[in-house]
Amino acid sequence: MLILGLQGSPRVDGNSHYLLSTFLGAAEKLGAGTRLVHVDKKNIIPCKEYTVCEKKGFCPIDDDMKHEIYPLIREAEVIVAATPIFFYNMTAQLKAVVDRCQTLWARKYRLKLKDPYKNQRKGFLLSVGATRGKNLFEGLELAIRYFFDAVDADYCGSLTYRGIEHSGDIKKHSSAKKDVEDAAKALLEPLIGRKKVLFTCKDNACHSQIAAAFAQVMAGERLDVSSGGVKPADKLDTYAVKAMEEENIDLKFRRPMSIETAISYGLPDTVISIGPLNEAPVISDRIQNQQRWDMVQNADNSLDTTRKLRDEIEKRVSEFVESI
Repeated sequence: MLILGLQGSPRVDGNSHYLLSTFLGAAEKLGAGTRLVHVDKKNIIPCKEYTVCEKKGFCPIDDDMKHEIYPLIREAEVIVAATPIFFYNMTAQLKAVVDRCQTLWARKYRLKLKDPYKNQRKGFLLSVGATRGKNLFEGLELAIRYFFDAVDADYCGSLTYRGIEHSGDIKKHSSAKKDVEDAAKALLEPLIGRKKVLFTCKDNACHSQIAAAFAQVMAGERLDVSSGGVKPADKLDTYAVKAMEEENIDLKFRRPMSIETAISYGLPDTVISIGPLNEAPVISDRIQNQQRWDMVQNADNSLDTTRKLRDEIEKRVSEFVESI
């Protein structure tokens, strides 16, 4: 399970960074994997309103949103946004990320595609402001709610602090550290206790990605599902993405990863290797439940063959989910 922290402040070690680091640190202690992204340090071009995303479901701008941020948002089960207040809202750097997620909004609402994590992805907000005005965080909270909705994350609340102006002020706050640690624990504990299931195949571009997506849709609230490949490809198989779109399941922006990366957050309880038996990887002798689904590769690399493969995998995943 990945927890993604989006740090909106241009200060590397500012007050909002302290809050986010505290949250991610608590998550790591609970056994979750974390990734902190300083959006100010990334090449993120503001939305140019090309409207390509509205019509075709992708953004033509070639920057870090395309190559890093979209894939991380799709991989994460929990997204934590942290920002100081700038004119009653988030920083411009974080707002650029939010605006560019119009692409994900369009895939959800225009193309009617469902991200596999839709039923369990969570969103949380951390923020500080220098003044003590009653309405200080209202604009930010409204914008962040719409952002989380666009990325298929259930808005699970916020921790906001007034009167935090100078660097280091939040560290002097009487309860902030405990507030954040308690919030992380409350949000993550139900997810941490799930059984871990890893699907593998040769390149993590088709078979195991399809299986993981179906498992996340069918039982993501009780299974921590991941996938990995022996020799991961550079990108997902085009026909796998199209075949799953026919089921209204969105694999766009997902990336193949190695088995080593997939198990870096902890060994799975169950490993299911998909493909010819002689290609089944040996993960660890400590994993008691290791299954092999002997299935042919998509030899002719066609959409029709991939559809048949998709349907067979869906059936097997359904049987597996019902058995546990």
